[in-house]
Amino acid sequence: MKPDFNSMTKIELRTYVIAHPNDKAAFHAFVDRFTSEASPQTFDIPKSNAEVEEVDILIRQKLAQLKTS
Repeated sequence: MKPDFNSMTKIELRTYVIAHPNDKAAFHAFVDRFTSEASPQTFDIPKSNAEVEEVDILIRQKLAQLKTS
């Protein structure tokens, strides 16, 4: 009997997918869950070293912000 993927938390679903890599239904539920919650925002690829450094700074700032939240 298959578990109810909709009732699982994100962590439980991820753990199940890792433990059952051949369960395609679980994988699809996992992808559907995470893509439905993903931001639709997209960004251009950095075109210069300065832009790459700017992106690196922004990522580090966001990570620091998440750690203090």
